[in-house]
Amino acid sequence: MLSLTHVDSFYGRSQALHDMNVTAPKGEILAVLGRNGVGKTTLLRTILGLTDRSEGTISLDGDEISSMPTHDRARSGIAYVPQGRMIIPDFTIRDNILMGGFASSGPRGIPEIVPDLFPYLMDNLDRPGGVLSGGQQQQLAIARALACAPSLLLMDEPTEGIQPNIVEQIEDIIIRLNRDLGLTILLVEQNVPFARRAASSFVMVEHGTAVEAGRIHALTEDMVARHMAI
Repeated sequence: MLSLTHVDSFYGRSQALHDMNVTAPKGEILAVLGRNGVGKTTLLRTILGLTDRSEGTISLDGDEISSMPTHDRARSGIAYVPQGRMIIPDFTIRDNILMGGFASSGPRGIPEIVPDLFPYLMDNLDRPGGVLSGGQQQQLAIARALACAPSLLLMDEPTEGIQPNIVEQIEDIIIRLNRDLGLTILLVEQNVPFARRAASSFVMVEHGTAVEAGRIHALTEDMVARHMAI
């Protein structure tokens, strides 16, 4: 589904990714693990073309996308749920969702699955996004991403900063998006138990490169201690 081969990525003169090699199998969840500041978010941003420049090969379904501008990568089927959610606070829930549809090659609208996944959003479409709780804003960010009808979903720490009673609900929704809709998901996550429950494979990132990778059952406590312990 997605392959990065010998990818370097830069912010100005600063190199953030070094010879990154990652493969995300079609229809699976790939957990991207590692300490804060090691390049996990940059990996997602590089896939979407949001760093200053990158080198190497990025392929989606066998097509080279490295030279594409960000909007074309989005229209090729990549959606992004960023860290911090980035909801537009003065837009209504409806307008925030519909905004995601601008990256779709088809008609814009609220995805059919949204009422089932997020009934609160559907009951409050005219409320401003800025008045929602952190968990509700995360639901809205996911609904907005689904509006572009993606085949690949990039999620950056989707359970961070969310009230504990909503975390398990968000986790279950992510698993459902993969299993029911067949979405391939790159999941940047610090919650190792959730990564083990949701993902089929993992990649461990340190100093801007992949240092461990494999099927999720091969993720050992020693790897976690070496690459994630503070």
